[in-house]
Amino acid sequence: MTRRRLLLTTALVATLATGCVQGESDTATPAAGQLRLDYAYYNPLSLVIRKQHWLEDELKDTKVTWVLSAGSNKANENLRAETIDVGSTAGAAALQARANGTPIKTIGIYTRPEWTALVVAKGSPVTEVKQLKGRKIAATKGTDPYFFLLQALKEAGLGGSDVEVVNLQHADGRTALERGDVDAWAGLDPLMAQSEVDAGSKLVYRNPAFNSYGFLNARESFLTEHPDLAQKVIDAYERARAWVAANPDEAVRLLAAEAKLTPEVASVVLKERTEAKISPVPGAEQRAVLERILPTLVGESQVRSEAEARTALDSLFEPRFAEKAQASS
Repeated sequence: MTRRRLLLTTALVATLATGCVQGESDTATPAAGQLRLDYAYYNPLSLVIRKQHWLEDELKDTKVTWVLSAGSNKANENLRAETIDVGSTAGAAALQARANGTPIKTIGIYTRPEWTALVVAKGSPVTEVKQLKGRKIAATKGTDPYFFLLQALKEAGLGGSDVEVVNLQHADGRTALERGDVDAWAGLDPLMAQSEVDAGSKLVYRNPAFNSYGFLNARESFLTEHPDLAQKVIDAYERARAWVAANPDEAVRLLAAEAKLTPEVASVVLKERTEAKISPVPGAEQRAVLERILPTLVGESQVRSEAEARTALDSLFEPRFAEKAQASS
């Protein structure tokens, strides 16, 4: 082999080892001028921002990409895979993700919802949580409804091993309940409200204190590299909060259209079970909720260790963006 061919071959091997060739880039890493965030039916403010095109209109030189999150677990999967920069989850799911190694920070609070409860089918003989012992319960692991279920079982003197948890995404859990494939479902709005109205399902156990807040989370590397974009996202959320307060009926219509709900169901979700007039700044109130949930996460082995969970809780919040947005509003 000539010296020239040897050099060329060495360069080619080095290029292949890096996994890219000239003109290509790692698709998991956001390019300059790109913002990737999620929207979710359990996060009504995200629907408003997406519908109004505020970010697209303001960030003319930035490509804004929206990804649907079917649940907190999916938002966390996308944050972990670096396919989105900002995602919306429940507070307990954010804590679990960070405790288990996902490098995220909570930069804002979007709502304080009562978005989950334990649901049984119309005609079910079950009237209290302790009657669920030995029964099948549908739940989406890694989401607030699942953590709600664990807390409800603990309060009733039961544990996760006392029931058969059927791990289904939220919509599939609703279907399983209505078909009679499971005895109960740890529900999530708006699907839960829709099942109540359309199928006569019953909320057998409610406890607003067991619902964690809606957390807006960002990848740590994104915050380091693009703090300006993170601020724009939080600013847009505050604009959406004000918009929903000023246009409650239009917000109901938007949720109904996006999630394919009846106006009656959307109204229950937004007007009866969602509190949006709250401070966007993550702080003491949210920490208190997570402090209460943490022992359950540890006891049910939902985090790697209590020490890691405590460290995650101490380092989860990054309030500066919401503080700035709140001061400007």
